Amino acid sequence: MAAGMSKDDMILISVDDHIVEPPDMFKNHLPRKYLDEAPRLVHNPDGSDTWQFRDVVIPNVALNAVAGRPKEEYGLEPQGLDEIRPGCWKVDERVKDMNAGGILGSMCFPSFPGFAGRLFATEDAEFSLALVQAYNDWHVEQWCGAYPARFIPMTLPVIWDPVACAAEIRRNAARGVHSLTFSENPSAMGYPSFHDFEYWKPMWDALVDTDTVLNVHIGSSGRLAITAPDAPMDVMITLQPMNIVQAAADLLWSRPIKEYPGLKIALSEGGTGWIPYFLERVDRTYEMHSTWTGQDFGGKLPSECFVSTS
Repeated sequence: MAAGMSKDDMILISVDDHIVEPPDMFKNHLPRKYLDEAPRLVHNPDGSDTWQFRDVVIPNVALNAVAGRPKEEYGLEPQGLDEIRPGCWKVDERVKDMNAGGILGSMCFPSFPGFAGRLFATEDAEFSLALVQAYNDWHVEQWCGAYPARFIPMTLPVIWDPVACAAEIRRNAARGVHSLTFSENPSAMGYPSFHDFEYWKPMWDALVDTDTVLNVHIGSSGRLAITAPDAPMDVMITLQPMNIVQAAADLLWSRPIKEYPGLKIALSEGGTGWIPYFLERVDRTYEMHSTWTGQDFGGKLPSECFVSTS
C-alpha cells in the first residue's frame, strides 16, 4: 500500500458477481400476452425453489449462493430462497452486503437463464426475443436502476440470432449498457464457432460500434473440463480455469481479434496465474508455425493483441 493511503480510500469493484433472480422479475417487463408462458419459480414440498420453463426444471443449488455460509453447507442440493442470504436475490440487501464488504461497484451474471441466455431459445422467435428483452429490462431498470451508482449493468445476448443480438446490443448501449454476457464456446452449444466470422459479424460490429465488452464466463457453454465420467468432482473444480484458457486461445486465433483492434473481451472466473505461460506459448506457436498455418497479426505478436483486447 502506498505511503499515506488509508485502506478506507481503497475502491473495490467486483466484475464477477451473480444474481439469484427473484420470482417476480417478469411481472413488469414481459408483454402481458406472454406472462402465462414465462418461466416461473415454483416452491416445492421439500422446501426448495426451482425455476420451471416448459419441460426444463432448474434448481437453485446450495453452491450457487454461498455468501455468508460456512463451507460445510456448500453442496449441490436444491434449496429455497428462504435458505440463502437475502442479498443473493434482493437488491436492497445486496447493497447492504456490498457496503459491509467494502464493494463500491458490482457487475452481476445471470443464473437460471444460463450465462448466454440459451434457456430462452424457443421455436417462437418473437417470444424468445421478448424473454431476453424482459430479462434485460428487469436487470437494467430494477436491479441496477435501484442503485445506479453501485452496479455495472450487463445484458443477455440473443445468442441464436446474431442480427437480433446486434440490435439488442445497440438497444442497451443507447441507455448506457456496455457489457454483454456470452458463451465461452458457442460451438459446444450447437451454434457456429468464433471462427465463423461472417456469421457473427453483426455482433462483432455492434460490440465495437458501441464500445461494449464481451464477457465470457467459465462453463457458460455447459461444458467444463473433466477427465472421466467417474472422476471425483474435485477434478472438475481443479480444471475449471482451463475452460477460460481454451476460450482465450479460441478467441485469440480467431479473425475478429485481427479485424477489430477496438474489440474488448473480459474472461471471467478463470484466474490469472495461467496468463504468463499462455502468452509465452502463443508467441512460440506463432513464431514456429505461422508460415504454414497462415496466421498474421499485422506485424504484432499474439501476446500484444491479447493485452490490447483483454
